[in-house]
Amino acid sequence: MAAADRQRPPFVAMLRDSALAAVVAALLAVPLLGVRLVDNAGGLTLDYRLPLVLYAAAAVFAGRLLLSLAGHFLAPSFRDMTVSLPRMPRNSLIIVGWVLVAAAVLLPWMPFAERNLVDKLTLILIYVMLGWGLNIVVGLAGLLDLGYVAFYAIGAYAYALLSMHFGLSFWICLPLAGLMAALFGVALGFPVLRLRGDYLAIVTLGFGEIIRVVLLNWQAVTNGPNGITGIERPTLFGLSFSRAADGPTFAGFFGIEFSPVHRVYFLYYLILALALMTTLFAQRIRRLPTGRAWEALREDEIACRSLGMNPVTVKLSAFAIGASFAGLAGSFFATRQGFISPESFSFIESATILAIVVLGGMGSQIGIVLAAVLLVGLPEWFRDLSEYRMLVFGGAMVLIMLWRPQGLLSRREPTILLDPKPASAGATVP
Repeated sequence: MAAADRQRPPFVAMLRDSALAAVVAALLAVPLLGVRLVDNAGGLTLDYRLPLVLYAAAAVFAGRLLLSLAGHFLAPSFRDMTVSLPRMPRNSLIIVGWVLVAAAVLLPWMPFAERNLVDKLTLILIYVMLGWGLNIVVGLAGLLDLGYVAFYAIGAYAYALLSMHFGLSFWICLPLAGLMAALFGVALGFPVLRLRGDYLAIVTLGFGEIIRVVLLNWQAVTNGPNGITGIERPTLFGLSFSRAADGPTFAGFFGIEFSPVHRVYFLYYLILALALMTTLFAQRIRRLPTGRAWEALREDEIACRSLGMNPVTVKLSAFAIGASFAGLAGSFFATRQGFISPESFSFIESATILAIVVLGGMGSQIGIVLAAVLLVGLPEWFRDLSEYRMLVFGGAMVLIMLWRPQGLLSRREPTILLDPKPASAGATVP
């Protein structure tokens, strides 16, 4: 039988494989497309739509056959094809980073800049900051976190509740929101210290859903599905950006005409400063013993234990620091929107943030910026095609996993390199 299969022409095998795929598709399409309930005068009756089942099976047959033919004829050409982006020297990457920072600072003052553009850039920077925060947990420490949006929600609700019930300003609530998110990060870290891989992902996913359900049902505190409205807006050294306020206003202090664009620009520069603080902190701590411990734990936890490293403190520090940046981003989101509700912190947000980290390249700061522009910015500019967003999203992730599994701009290099020159005979290695 095996010899007969080897002698069978490839086209016959393709037809057989396509027919098998069509049969499976037909069986799956029967309960989904083949029948439906119809409400009529006599009650509910079943309506059979077998032509739709045949159409689905035919489409699967044709698609599978085309893929097999394309793979048979084009595979030799693409077998050895790999997408390899040139690796830039470290000094060049630093220059590119500072050029991007200068462009971000000057962009609102460009002739083509408008309020809509600045507002979309603010949204992108929120996800950039979230991506850089999650990169500490996933990219550096190697801990797969699918519930990162929970810390985002904790920061947002912490700021909203503290400002409403205690009258605290944004600048006081901002560090408190980050601290509260960090405490929840430590609380999540303790139960998952012994978990790895898929098990860790499932637990963190459950934690994110628990936070969302608590926010949805604890109506006495969070106002449930109705959300919290009237969240206080931030001020610049006590100057309000509203038209009329109890205290001094920004326009009145500088003697200029009031414009709502002032607040938009202020929020843009505020989230830009928070994002830069996040990336500078991550770059700095990566070269400190804590960051080196994260990367060592990511590569081999058993070797870390054998060297006397305590994985408990290493994992907890990664969860706490990564969660604190999500809390800061959540407090900014709350003050920018002026309204928050549990629907803003669903699982799709965690999936988007994780996709930004994976697509950009785990450990790559500039790659996360590029991925945030692609996954968040483009759907905002093409809102008319929003119904195809998830299709494009899934297709992009599949292509990245096929041709760039390490991410667009991944740099998994060690923070410290040993001298590659071999030691001379009789020399003492330092």
